[in-house]
Amino acid sequence: MDVVAEDTQQAAGDGKEKKGSFWKELPVLIVVALVLALLIKSFVVQAFYIPSESMENTLLVNDRVLVNKLVYHVRDIERGDIVVFSGVDSWEGEVPQEEPSNPVAGFFRWVGTSFGLIPGEKDYIKRVIGVPGDTVKCCDAKGRITVNGTPIEEKSYLYPGDVPSLSNFEVTVPAGRLWVMGDHRSVSLDSRSHQGDPGGGTIPIEQVIGRAFVIVWPFDRAKILPIPETFNQPALHAVGALGGAAPVLAGFAGAVPLIALRRRLRARR
Repeated sequence: MDVVAEDTQQAAGDGKEKKGSFWKELPVLIVVALVLALLIKSFVVQAFYIPSESMENTLLVNDRVLVNKLVYHVRDIERGDIVVFSGVDSWEGEVPQEEPSNPVAGFFRWVGTSFGLIPGEKDYIKRVIGVPGDTVKCCDAKGRITVNGTPIEEKSYLYPGDVPSLSNFEVTVPAGRLWVMGDHRSVSLDSRSHQGDPGGGTIPIEQVIGRAFVIVWPFDRAKILPIPETFNQPALHAVGALGGAAPVLAGFAGAVPLIALRRRLRARR
């Protein structure tokens, strides 16, 4: 009986030690989890909070989306992509935000922004309509936006009752920039609203943070965010491919006469 009592007491003592060890290790586990989460957020995937109505009904206020930060390292940005980009030193925020009152509040805002709990101060989310070299115009005889002369059908994602644009415009997207628009055109402060800014309303590709590819919150709205079918028109890709090759073709076109002239001069000598 004495042996049994000693074993029981020893087992009870071991349980207390294990519990104590767990509570000692818990802060370390929390720190490691936060570091891993921040590394993933910085380089792979980040959650973003939707603060405005500019992308309704594709994205609603208070939705959370995941943004792929790696995708544009393996492929170019495509028309129809929904991108998150930084508007620091350029666009004004669509949703006014007060500055943190103290460093502690600033820290918690940074944490909330990092994990998609609150909106970023100058982060925007829009749909890419034009890529470098594209000519984007509003509108054709049927009221549709055209890209390189090809009309895009936007009913599948435009806010119900909205038209593609109430204002007329025509812009050729410069190299290294994008023309972006919100899906709720009547309230979206997008490229159309910034045509007087440097870049004519276009945004620098280098400011793009990544591609929003899925809604993760609320759960009843969870879904993938694909590129709409209208952007898969062969005419768009054909023109885009030609536009991308245009500088090279122009270079060859200019080089041929120069080479011929050089040969003639050599022959005369």
